[in-house]
Amino acid sequence: MIRFEKVSKKLGGRVVLDEIDYEIRKNETFVIVGASGAGKSVSLKHMVRLLTPDSGRVMIGDDCVSEARGQELDRMRNRFGFLFQSAALLQWLSVGDNVGLPLRMKTNKRIEEIDELVREKLEMVNLGDAFDKQPAELSGGMRKRVGLARAIITDPEIILYDEPTSGLDPVTSRTIDRLIDRLREDLGVTSVVVTHDLHSALAIGTRIAMLHDGKIVEVSTPEQFVKSENEIVRGFLEAQYITTRGEWEDSETS
Repeated sequence: MIRFEKVSKKLGGRVVLDEIDYEIRKNETFVIVGASGAGKSVSLKHMVRLLTPDSGRVMIGDDCVSEARGQELDRMRNRFGFLFQSAALLQWLSVGDNVGLPLRMKTNKRIEEIDELVREKLEMVNLGDAFDKQPAELSGGMRKRVGLARAIITDPEIILYDEPTSGLDPVTSRTIDRLIDRLREDLGVTSVVVTHDLHSALAIGTRIAMLHDGKIVEVSTPEQFVKSENEIVRGFLEAQYITTRGEWEDSETS
């Protein structure tokens, strides 16, 4: 569904992506992991043309998003929902108005219809009573869920998540993980998640890709990822106290 074909990108004179190739399949949760500065968020931004490759192509199905312009680019971007790392809520708007903003900007729907859809999406992220609240009244995890409701309000085919559990405690992080997993199943969306949280990646990913020094060094299922013999992957796993799949599962359930 999404393909990176020999994509390279320099930022500030530093090679961030170095001829990377990978493909994301329809209806999967593809998780990109790696250390800070590895190029995870840069990769994500290429999918919606917030950045353009120096060389190579990014394909969305049969469409080349890295070469698209104007209305064609708008059409491709409309296939995506985006959950920002900070949730990016407008502090002067209520929760309901924040979630409904994409519909007010992109459609001619009546206010009553928008409000009904907003309440439906808030229910999906377990925030049915938050419609009239202000962002300042919410916890960090609740703000992330409001951001997620806004990301799905236009019924996108693909949802991009930039560090969805960043800054959250472990219990709240697992709540966000479960929501990501449930929305993929309930809505049939393709999910692309950028994270440094390996526990989250292993819990929700159908496949995990690791970026290191601008290169993809591993793409595998969670079960295969924890058993990788790649030294870079092993070091990343051990830094988060994950050795084998079985030991990690035991620690999560004990």
